[in-house]
Amino acid sequence: MNLKRQLLVASLLMLLIPWAGLQFVLELDDALRQQARQHLREQAERLAETAGDLMIGMPAVASGEPAIYVEPLTGTINLDGYGDDWPGYDEENPLRNWQSSNASGSGLPTLHWQAATDQQNLYLLVRVTPRQPVFFNPGNPDQPHDRLRLWLKPDIQSVSPDQSALSWLIRTPAPGQVYGLIGATLKPDYRVSSFWQGAGDGWQLELRLPMPKGRSRLGFAALWGERGSGNREMAVSTPTDPLPVLVSRNLALERQLEPQLNRGQRARLVEPAGWVIARQSAASTPPGPKFNTLSPLQVMEQISLNALRALVRFYQPEPTAIQTGRNRIDTDTLPGEGLVRHEDDSVWLLTTRPVFGGRTLILEQSLDQLLTLSGSTLGSVIARSTLIIVALTLVLLGYASWLSWRITRLQRAVSASIDEDGRITGTVPDSRAKDELGQLQRHFSLMVDRLHGYNRYLESFSRRLSHELKTPVAVVRSSLENLSHCDSEAERRQYIERAASATERLRQILHGMSEAARLEQSLDHADKEPFDLAEVATQATAAYQALDSGHRIRYSGPEAGLQMTGSPELMVQLLDKLVDNARDFTPERGLIEVGLEATTDGLCLSVFNEGSALPESPATDIFSPFVSLREGQEQGHLGQGLLIVSLIADYHGGRVDAQNHTQGGIDGVCFRVIIPAIHS
Repeated sequence: MNLKRQLLVASLLMLLIPWAGLQFVLELDDALRQQARQHLREQAERLAETAGDLMIGMPAVASGEPAIYVEPLTGTINLDGYGDDWPGYDEENPLRNWQSSNASGSGLPTLHWQAATDQQNLYLLVRVTPRQPVFFNPGNPDQPHDRLRLWLKPDIQSVSPDQSALSWLIRTPAPGQVYGLIGATLKPDYRVSSFWQGAGDGWQLELRLPMPKGRSRLGFAALWGERGSGNREMAVSTPTDPLPVLVSRNLALERQLEPQLNRGQRARLVEPAGWVIARQSAASTPPGPKFNTLSPLQVMEQISLNALRALVRFYQPEPTAIQTGRNRIDTDTLPGEGLVRHEDDSVWLLTTRPVFGGRTLILEQSLDQLLTLSGSTLGSVIARSTLIIVALTLVLLGYASWLSWRITRLQRAVSASIDEDGRITGTVPDSRAKDELGQLQRHFSLMVDRLHGYNRYLESFSRRLSHELKTPVAVVRSSLENLSHCDSEAERRQYIERAASATERLRQILHGMSEAARLEQSLDHADKEPFDLAEVATQATAAYQALDSGHRIRYSGPEAGLQMTGSPELMVQLLDKLVDNARDFTPERGLIEVGLEATTDGLCLSVFNEGSALPESPATDIFSPFVSLREGQEQGHLGQGLLIVSLIADYHGGRVDAQNHTQGGIDGVCFRVIIPAIHS
């Protein structure tokens, strides 16, 4: 599995965190619903007791009993014959909140009405459709015309026994304002004011009269035609025996219920006939800020919260769909308790309780108030955690892709630098990155450069070795050929000496080739001991000068007192190789100076030789095996001396370098060996 896939798997494992959070939220949601259900039951019991106490002495509206529902007003109604200022007015569905009564005969118009009160006046909005009105003709009162007959039967518990039923007749010669006419006297009653208007394919009457007290009964009928004439009197009306009872909301009860409700709750008290006589609700949590005021992070958070809510709804039990009107509810279709879904797709937790008189209390809790379905702190934390984890996953994938691209690029560069036969054909570009991959690329670049130099030497090694062996082999061969043709002993001895000299040269070449290998093996068994490097350097330099009179060889440094731990024999061999290398590049009577001093890094042993300088940018490391800069000399060289110097320096924990140097006005090359000293 490649690095990108490994990081992808590791990133996907981080998704276990929001999954565990979602499981916790689902469990918490279930626990909250169970707790809310229990709390709702207890709260419904208390509210039912409160409502029952306040409804004592008020007769209930039985199922099937005719009634006119009176909606309380929150504003004012302009008596103009139009219904656009009535509660619940809907322009697209103007008859949505109306009650209606159809005549028993087919083909008759339909009577629609609404009722409202401001606690002082009773307002009625009556419509007959389809029916084009025939207006009252004052010049011919017996002529058939459309009219409205109104009956009122006061509540006997709220008025004196001598008050009887009242009736009014409303008719008009033309659309506009009109007053009610009392009973058979037809005297105007200015307390009953109305306004007659046409309404599409029918007519509409808006009227106002004093608000009856208690459970009074009110009925009305739309009439046309005339009794005793050829045109039979026709009518559509509310029930008349008995008259419909006026049902209105109990505002005192609603005020008692309000402080007992929690946020997101609503309670309704319903008569046995289904009429809502009390309705109260507590506001939900205020909505969040508007979309255009949210920051990008808040927008993403809201999206995550909505997704979280959708997941919670998905795992919730399926709510029961119910149909409830604004003013009337069929309690037989409601479940006793549980989750319900209203027409507006909102989900509520519902419970019902019986109330004195056969009434029903309906208490609902909005699920938007529960923890997982609201903008709560925990929901925000989980949503933000999900966003952070998704962002981290994308970052890790991007980072993995970047690493994979860098590794692939390095792999291609390394592969392109070596051909199928193993020859170095190019270089690996250096990297400026400071991380491990950058260091690896730099190491590869250095390795390829070293291998390139080593391969170049190997390619020239056969030529170098052939050149080195050609002369002694030719000498041996020619000496042996001439030896067979010699007549005198002196000539034979001469050829034998020449062959022996060439053979010795061959032995020295082979010895030099194996010297470095033998040294590496001997280093594994060499013992280290403390000794004075100054004494060793002083004595060795004196021996070099005695053996070589063609160069000026001298020592610069203390004669004693510089202690180190190692092998004095190996240090002498190191000096031998450095001085031999210096002789090869130093002209006749040139200067070779051996120096020794104590520095902060350790003991610095140096060999300076007068002569040609090193190349400014050597292609290969001169301390590597089989490397020599003696191109063009008559006698070849295998380049093992400086390799031996590097091996001995490494054995003593030191390092070696070479650089062009000017000393006392003389240009040349200085080789330095830095070796740790013994601190007293």
